[in-house]
Amino acid sequence: MLPYIERETGPEPDACVIWLHGLGADGHDFAPIVPELGLPPELRVRFLFPHAPAIPVTVNGGFVMPAWYDILSLEIERKVDETQLRASARAVQALIEQQIGQGIDSRRIVLAGFSQGGAVAYEAALGFDRPLGGLVAMSTYFATAASLELNDANRQLPVQVLHGSRDPVVPELLGQKACRELERLGLLPEYHSYPMEHSVCAAEIRDISRFLCRALAPA
Repeated sequence: MLPYIERETGPEPDACVIWLHGLGADGHDFAPIVPELGLPPELRVRFLFPHAPAIPVTVNGGFVMPAWYDILSLEIERKVDETQLRASARAVQALIEQQIGQGIDSRRIVLAGFSQGGAVAYEAALGFDRPLGGLVAMSTYFATAASLELNDANRQLPVQVLHGSRDPVVPELLGQKACRELERLGLLPEYHSYPMEHSVCAAEIRDISRFLCRALAPA
């Protein structure tokens, strides 16, 4: 089981958000965002911020750092180790199973991921065998779009894609391409662009908050 940081917005949470960090970071990177989301008190949400394992990363000269998978090339069409990416996706799915085992309905579980974490979130969410509540993909790309086996359970998954128009690390056209791939699979992604680089901004946090309020609204 992946190690993680846990935050809860209320007693006895009945919803969960699993949030994946980017390359070279860890779960602490996004943990401070929970209060910034300003979720209403009636949403009792457990946030999990997993830590990726430390592995050598080819594009960084083989330096060992936290990474969900190896990146072999930084050309516009990223060349990545898909075997490692899928292994990370399975590890995230194990966290989903853990939360279901603790009594949280799968439809009240949302995956979120930034950059590398977003690529894993695409694979983990769309390949999961029970319906999830949503997927938030931030400043990322759909690395396994050509090989993903979309599970019927998530053919109507709500997806929010967010990207910076000035991103020099993951160009916005990769976020736009991800939306087209999602539409090819029959999904209807919600897309937002912000005048920022490879980061997160206040307007984006507000949009994520609105998405989570819709996805996790009490029945």
